[in-house]
Amino acid sequence: MTQQEETLITDEMRAGIGKEGPPTTLEVDKTGIRMFARAVGHTDLIFYDEAYAKSKGHRGLVAPPGYLGTPIYTPNSGGFTGPGGVSPSGRPLRALNGGTEYEYTGIDICAGDTITSVTKTVDLSERRSSMGLMLITRRETTYTNQNGEVVCRGFGTGLTY
Repeated sequence: MTQQEETLITDEMRAGIGKEGPPTTLEVDKTGIRMFARAVGHTDLIFYDEAYAKSKGHRGLVAPPGYLGTPIYTPNSGGFTGPGGVSPSGRPLRALNGGTEYEYTGIDICAGDTITSVTKTVDLSERRSSMGLMLITRRETTYTNQNGEVVCRGFGTGLTY
């Protein structure tokens, strides 16, 4: 790509690679655990029955894989500011999830935990597609519990075109 061709990657975006964004606080509660487990089809009672989960050595209801809590919302938080928007040429952008992977550390995530997530962009690239120029953004999120222990790392790919 030459300097004169359209690009979706701005200098500001390049400068942000590797820099952590603001932390997000997530609450892990019993209702959220049960709803998520049911929605994805888990049947293990450690996700539904607190006494059963404790009998199996857990502190309480266990968060199923993929559920890391619900972000705490406050009206003055500014709301969602995810991908999308307008390209430098003024063309509207559409966004898709290009995949998500999680690496758990082995520390249980249970009802009552408070998780803090911090995300950073680790890579930006572009590719021509049938829809035009596509931006591929790779992000890494670190999830830490209330005891300062890393419980999970998430890796996500976003496609914007």
